[in-house]
Amino acid sequence: MSDKKKYRRVLFVCTGNTCRSPMAETIFRSLQFENGIETLSRGMVVLFPEPSNPNAETVITSHGLKLENHRARQIKARDITEDTLILTMTLNQKIKIMEDYEVYDNVYTIKEFVDEEGEVADPYGGDLVDYENCYGDLYRLVKKASVKLNEELE
Repeated sequence: MSDKKKYRRVLFVCTGNTCRSPMAETIFRSLQFENGIETLSRGMVVLFPEPSNPNAETVITSHGLKLENHRARQIKARDITEDTLILTMTLNQKIKIMEDYEVYDNVYTIKEFVDEEGEVADPYGGDLVDYENCYGDLYRLVKKASVKLNEELE
């Protein structure tokens, strides 16, 4: 590569692409300004292109952000390139991506990527407090990931 960017794309992945990964994508975009990294979110099990979860929408909006016309999308092989950083919410999602797409580099749980342990809890089926807690966790993790990526660009 001619410039110093290691990653040209960040792909956030959760189960259904209606809560955690779209929130992470939106947060990441709000923190990245003009660094040229493409940002996407996908789900492991997406049966149809449903909109984001209303609770996720409410929480994101309460923080001054917007899930603009989000529709859930299934992860596909074409989403993954050699310069794509894949950040999953759980270890099982990471393992499944590694197995299904034969990707062994550049795939991490988001907590692993920022040197933490554990997983991002799925708020699906919970109340607004659960979604707010998830947002808080994601904001902290995405901000740490953003700082790490920006340091790699320097």
